Amino acid sequence: MITGYSNTISVTTSAPSLLLDLYPSAAAAYSVRKLRSAYTGSAIQVRRSSNNDVLNIGFDALGNLDTSALTSFCAGTNGFVTTWYDQSGNGNNATQSTAANQPQIVSSGSVINVNGKPSLRFDGTNDEFSLSSTITTSIYSNFVVLKKTGTGTIVIPSGLANGQLTGAWSDGNLYENNGSTFVSVSYTNDTNQNLFSVIKNGNTLSDFSATQNASTLGSYTGTPFVSITTDRLGARSGTYSDGNLQEIVLYSSNESSNRTGIRTNINTYYAIY
Repeated sequence: MITGYSNTISVTTSAPSLLLDLYPSAAAAYSVRKLRSAYTGSAIQVRRSSNNDVLNIGFDALGNLDTSALTSFCAGTNGFVTTWYDQSGNGNNATQSTAANQPQIVSSGSVINVNGKPSLRFDGTNDEFSLSSTITTSIYSNFVVLKKTGTGTIVIPSGLANGQLTGAWSDGNLYENNGSTFVSVSYTNDTNQNLFSVIKNGNTLSDFSATQNASTLGSYTGTPFVSITTDRLGARSGTYSDGNLQEIVLYSSNESSNRTGIRTNINTYYAIY
């Protein structure tokens, strides 16, 4: 006779690891998911078009954007993002006070999704954000989740004097520009959801590197530059992003050793590739 046997199985569950808990010290971080456990603020502030009221939208218990609160607030109407909050801890929020220039997140009461996750839709005409603080850096690592609407352009962080960090342009080149000089590398110009990472760890062409999803892009061409100034998201010198953005994480540091881990964390959440 067998005694003292139990078939009870103990299962421990935990929330997935948050990106900025694993890889901290970002200069700025914007997302439709929670990125840092110590962050207590909201993800976005949304304006509903029916009466122009605004509401801060946070996260659910799993760290996803609180789409229940979002659809309740925007029931039967459109929702536009007035503020994309910086989760890095630096308070560098991305804001847009002009209604016509605010990217959309709710259409007729339904959340705009890309691959099952909420997304900010930039119209390609005039949508953009201004950052509350200017970022100037000579070394950077930039990670972005985007989906182009067509073969147009998506400009991600950009800056004064027409500078930009990561512009996926319509000619099939991924550009980095400090306003007077630029470097570029070709990429696969499609309408899929993509994860781009761009790292600049010095001031020569060999110090620039870029990946698209799991693939390393080719060699950069152009004129190397020293530093870049960033003060906005979504536009550069009259060119406006045409597509969807879900996450932008910028480090003023060389994250080459962490690049694979950061991309894996992002891809695990968005299931891009």
